[in-house]
Amino acid sequence: MKSAIIAALALTVAMPAFAKGPAVDAPAGAVRGYKDGPVSVFKGIPYAQPPIGDLRWKPPLALPRWAGTKLATDFGPACVQNQRGPANIYSGAEKLPVSEDCLTLNVWRPAKAKKAPVLVWIHGGALTAGSSREPLYDGRPLAERGVVVVSINYRLGVLGWMAHPELSAESAVGVSGNYGLLDQVAALQWIKANIGAFGGDPDNVTIAGESAGGLSVMYLMASPAARGLFDKAIAQSAYMISTPELTKGAFGAPSAEAVGQFVAKGVEAPDLAALRKLDAQELTEKAAKLGFAPFGTVDGKILPRQLVDTFDKGEQAPVPILAGFNQGEIRTLTILAPKAPESAEEYEKQIREKYGDLADAFLKLYPAADYRESILAATRDALYGWTAERLVRSQTAAGQAAYLYLFDHGYPAMDDAGLHAFHASELPYVFGTPERVGPLWPRVPDTVQERGMSDAMLGYWTSFAKSGAPVAAKAPEWHPYAHGGSFMWFGDVPTLSAGLMPGMFALNEDVMCRKRATGQVGWNWNVGLASPVLPRPTSACN
Repeated sequence: MKSAIIAALALTVAMPAFAKGPAVDAPAGAVRGYKDGPVSVFKGIPYAQPPIGDLRWKPPLALPRWAGTKLATDFGPACVQNQRGPANIYSGAEKLPVSEDCLTLNVWRPAKAKKAPVLVWIHGGALTAGSSREPLYDGRPLAERGVVVVSINYRLGVLGWMAHPELSAESAVGVSGNYGLLDQVAALQWIKANIGAFGGDPDNVTIAGESAGGLSVMYLMASPAARGLFDKAIAQSAYMISTPELTKGAFGAPSAEAVGQFVAKGVEAPDLAALRKLDAQELTEKAAKLGFAPFGTVDGKILPRQLVDTFDKGEQAPVPILAGFNQGEIRTLTILAPKAPESAEEYEKQIREKYGDLADAFLKLYPAADYRESILAATRDALYGWTAERLVRSQTAAGQAAYLYLFDHGYPAMDDAGLHAFHASELPYVFGTPERVGPLWPRVPDTVQERGMSDAMLGYWTSFAKSGAPVAAKAPEWHPYAHGGSFMWFGDVPTLSAGLMPGMFALNEDVMCRKRATGQVGWNWNVGLASPVLPRPTSACN
């Protein structure tokens, strides 16, 4: 009885705060959020029907307008993911609440927003993990710079990215896979239709993401389904690697449908109906144990062709881009790097055997004298450095403004741990949230230098979202890549430079081209000591 009285009193106390919270009546329905300083916050807004039951592995369906006012003060659950692995630098303080009913988004609205630019954040996590509720992604500091910030959830792992012949057969367009990507498209469609009610400009939308979020940005740039839904793109630590094709093996990978059949057999599901009856969490964990790795599927519809081919043909979205990577990407992703040999001599011997006529160029960039660092750098560049420069080159060729950066910033706790400029370490500066990093993340000191770096990056990112040109107060002018290969070096302080890592792009482009020409070899982290013996050059790869 006493507990019931306390609960009733608590509800009575809470109701006036709810009644006074900011409210928005959007075409999707009315929502009420809360104030965080000058910013209005709306969390956990559904943007599509829950992909559960018979809607598992189907494109997201639009929600009908809901009745009444939806309370939007708490994040929705993360999409189902495997959380059984050991804690790492990216782990949060608490275990994520997860659900298959997870297609929600969050909005941070600046004070007095009216046709404000919109920044849509797509979280990373290898398409297997993460969510929009991570504290690091708090949108308030960005919104305080005059940008409406939206962060989204999308289906992950086997639930978001598995293809299967039965799924293709039931599809109206004869394809399967890419459900997580279709979720992102649905979120952008929701934003196009509803963000005006929150003070955002539906005709000035920037998509942005890091790691798998950066990969997603490239998928959206390549997908006809997303065309016209965004106006600018930011790709942080993206990776333009080869990806499975729907019905045939290609570039050393089995077809996506064959992978789906392998998963179904491994979880002992004889057909699609049985797959849809499996517990979502159990299925996700079993698929991960089977080695299922989620990627987009080249299906001729949602992703018409390999990303490199789309960008080579100029078929990607014609939008300005800001792209870059971190100096120490692989320091926290050592699983992607090959095992170091016992000596410099063995390193050089293997590189010469694998790279042939390109060995001298490779060893000039990644010398044997410091082979342990060279292993990390070679993997970094093949995945992230080459991709960033390829993106700005492609958009420049398409007549779009393109801005390149290298994040090479460190601070004592980070550098003492041997993690200088590690993967994702730019995020606290971009979001202005250094106090919100996870418990194993090296503490960012509260100093004039660190605050200055964050102020500059907040300024560059939000001004790019506003106008397509990154500008920051008390920081250097950022020239487009077209100006002599210009890039912004985020070292101790932001510094405009030119000629990023001479020879790096040309080498990795040649290596990718030779692998692609075979039709049998993928391009990803199979570089350096992990590389196959490279094919000889062809007329297509000079």
